[in-house]
Parts: sequence; structure tokens; C-alpha cells
Amino acid sequence: MTQIKSPAVPSIWRGRKRKNVSLVNGKRSLFTRIMIVGSGLLIACLILFAIAPEWIAPYSPTEMNTTVILKEPSGSYWLGTDYFGRDIFSLIVFGSRDALLIGISAVLLGGSVGAIIGAVAGYAGRMIDSILMRLIDTLMTIPGILLALTISAVLGPSKFNLIIAVSVSGIPGFARVIRGQVLAIKSRPFIEAARANGTSHFSILFRHIAPHAFSSLLIMGTMGVGSAILMGSGLSFLGLGSINEIPDWGGLLSQGRSYISVAWWIATFPGLAITLLVVSINLLGDELQAAVGPRKG
Repeated sequence: MTQIKSPAVPSIWRGRKRKNVSLVNGKRSLFTRIMIVGSGLLIACLILFAIAPEWIAPYSPTEMNTTVILKEPSGSYWLGTDYFGRDIFSLIVFGSRDALLIGISAVLLGGSVGAIIGAVAGYAGRMIDSILMRLIDTLMTIPGILLALTISAVLGPSKFNLIIAVSVSGIPGFARVIRGQVLAIKSRPFIEAARANGTSHFSILFRHIAPHAFSSLLIMGTMGVGSAILMGSGLSFLGLGSINEIPDWGGLLSQGRSYISVAWWIATFPGLAITLLVVSINLLGDELQAAVGPRKG
């Protein structure tokens, strides 16, 4: 049977194809770099807002001006005013402190507890591993937002309780990841050599294993900040956040929903701030994972 051969692709076409692929990859790489730089600048600005809001906000967040109630965005009030005549931009600037505080504190607390549980379970093994992992599995059967919502409802609305609730919901994920890292590392030859030299279990765990698992913890922690901010804002939206004269972003979003038909800016700009911050943190987390994460091959 005669086989019909497909005509060979001219070398000039192959060259053009490679050139087009390189051009697309170059444009994608340039777009990614622009997004990363933009995300970094946005996060830096919000950190500056959180550190020195008094220097940046044009108005006091508690200043009420009855002559400009529900004023739309303008040159005097960049993002408009709310139903008390407060400047929305100033409220967002001051609210950035709570957003970052809740996100970072919840990840530090939940990540530390989860990492310790995962490290002990992975290194000790046997019964200790079984007990700790059954506890973690039990927590993982409950959706994170539902767990945080339940804890917040039991403890009551406050900034500290909100941090506790969000941090507890993040413990299972950190514990699982670190346990897997410890299980993979503890069987390596340099760990066996440390045991043979009489090195204590504490020293092996924290001086030899922990540094190798730190990159995974750093990546997960970075991306966890965005999730914690989003969850904290959601709980504040439901009325379980801090009771303060200056509302956080979730509180602003909740207050503005009643006026969405007549003053869209009250809820829109805090919601946009939450979205941009979470997306920016996740982009930086992805870039960090690509830079320091495990490489294939």
C-alpha cells in the first residue's frame, strides 16, 4: 500500500513559527513583569497607608460634614463621601491598617501553630502522627469560612477574636504541607548522619529540617495573607469584625450596601481595594513560588 507523505515544512516557515512563539512568550513575560511591578507598588502604597495614615488621608476618618452627605466623587472628595459626610478615601486609608494587621497576624499565628503541629507529626510519626493528623482531618472537614464564622460568632465581634478565628481556619493547611515536607526531608542521608552523631531530636527538627521546609512555608504564608484578608473582610461584612469608630474595609462594604442604588461609591471603592490587594498578594505569591519553589528536572 502506498503511503502518502506530507510535504515537508519549509525551513523559513519553521523559523517564522519559532519567531512567533518567542514573540508571544516575550509579550507574556513583559506583561507578567508589569503585573508584578504594579502589584508590588500597590502593596507598598497600602503598607505606607497603614504605617502613616494621618499623613496621607486628606480628612480625619471621624470628621462628619453634614453639608456633603452622599457626595459623589469629585476634586474635593476623590472617592466621594458616605451618609455621615465622611471622606471615603480617608476611611480606606485608615482601614488599610486593619486589613493588613488581620491578614498578617492571622497567617503568623495560624502558620506557626500549623507548622509546629505538622513538623512534630511528620518527625515523630506513629501514634503522635495519627492523633495529630486525625485532629487536622477533623478541622479540614469543616469549610474554612464556616469554621471562622462559627468561632467569631462564639467569641463575639472584636479585632482580636477576628484574628483568632481566621488563624484557626488556616492551621490545617499549614500542618498538612509542613508534615509532607518533614516526611520527605527526614529520610535524607544528612539527617541519618545527624542521628548517628547523637544530635538531639529538637536540634535535628529545628536546625536541619526546618530550614529546608522554610521555602514552602514562606510561599504558603505569602499567599495565605490574601486569603486571610478576604476572609476577615467577609466576617466584618457580616458584622463580626472589630467594633470601632473607624470601620475596616469589610465594615465599609457592609455599610454601603444599603445605599448602593443612590451612592454606589460607598461600597464599590472598599470592595475594589479588597480585590486589588488580594489579587496583588496572590500574584506576588505565584512569583515567589516560581522563584524559590522546587524545580522540575
